[in-house]
Amino acid sequence: MTPQSGLEALGRDELARLAPEYLLAGHLIDRAGMPHLIGAFGRDVMRDIAIEEWRGASPVYTRRMQQALGFEGDSVETIFKGMQIDVGAPPQFMDFRYVVTDHDHGEFWLDHCGALMDVEPMGPDYVQAMCHDIEDPTFDATATATNSRAQVRPIHRPPRVPADRAPHCQWTVTINDAHPALPVPDEAKLIATTRAALLALAPIDPDDSGRHEYTGPLVADLDFADWSASALRRITDEVCLQGHLLVLSFLAATAARTARPEDAVAIGRHQFTGVAGVAAERFRDALDLPPTLHGAATLLRLHPGLQPYEYVRCDVDLGDRLVVRLARDTGATVDGAWPSMLSAEHLEPLDAMVRTIDDHFRCEPVSDDADGLVVEVVRGATAVPVSDDVFLTRFSTGATHVFEDRGTPVELRTGGRPTSGTEVPAN
Repeated sequence: MTPQSGLEALGRDELARLAPEYLLAGHLIDRAGMPHLIGAFGRDVMRDIAIEEWRGASPVYTRRMQQALGFEGDSVETIFKGMQIDVGAPPQFMDFRYVVTDHDHGEFWLDHCGALMDVEPMGPDYVQAMCHDIEDPTFDATATATNSRAQVRPIHRPPRVPADRAPHCQWTVTINDAHPALPVPDEAKLIATTRAALLALAPIDPDDSGRHEYTGPLVADLDFADWSASALRRITDEVCLQGHLLVLSFLAATAARTARPEDAVAIGRHQFTGVAGVAAERFRDALDLPPTLHGAATLLRLHPGLQPYEYVRCDVDLGDRLVVRLARDTGATVDGAWPSMLSAEHLEPLDAMVRTIDDHFRCEPVSDDADGLVVEVVRGATAVPVSDDVFLTRFSTGATHVFEDRGTPVELRTGGRPTSGTEVPAN
């Protein structure tokens, strides 16, 4: 057994291929959770929880990524760099395009919005909730991580008229001393006290071959193949933490509306199971994992719900048996994050992961006590059915999204021309 992240075993090319997968897995968190909120509380409460969820997590994890990759600042360009490595905007699925006019002015638009593709079939009320009610306060909350006087305002946004309007939406970002300074959201103050928010991760090795910081101009598309293996491990760990922070904020907002704390935990476990299964399918395909215990071990060592190692401490031991050990004296347990929801009685997320390798694989509890949870992956006589939670999450077009190679990144230097309120044609 190797007590470390499975990322350590991956080469630079594999890490680069998986980086956008980790970002997309984080984006699926809402796709997995929101159906359960709608069922429990209705659309309006779902909307309110989403607002609190993103206002709590995004300012915290945005600052973390800025510090990790050395692009801290107070400019529009800094805001845009943060958006490019944010689970709220996985590349290509949320196809953000940018123009930086100067330090205080810029625009972005979405040539493709995967979230809109998920919501449009649900009707204009759900589009209104996402693209107006949720986006307005949460875009500004994300911007406050960089500059409290930044304002994100729409030029146009859905519901789309005509129905095929492109780009899907378009926004200005303006920094002005005359703008009232936005306070740090109360939700973000709470999330900033969690072990996830305060977790120290290994620094990036500046001598490792490849890019190790995001100084210099903004680029149109990050090419993760340009980055060093050390930087990619740190980026991936930070992205997994973004997911945990988002879940913690989601749970806090949900618990404020449930009669009992365990009711919020139950919703969180459904959410975990949905993401666990869909992310596992994508990781299996991205790495071409074999239908063996070795394939299952690799998947478990890399799954975003069980990373970063310093936060979760999930050890995967493959010898004659495949045994998984989850420690209890961890930040994830203290925070009440997804891994804390696993127990001998509740192995649904782990089952959703391993059945993607072989649908006869399932997890059997070995022990569950104050020290930790130990399970063995076994092959049963009958197939394990796909969880209803996974079926719900597959509703997202992110489940089948295909990433494309966009070639050499283009630098977007300050001085680009704004569109002055006119639409930018889709690329």
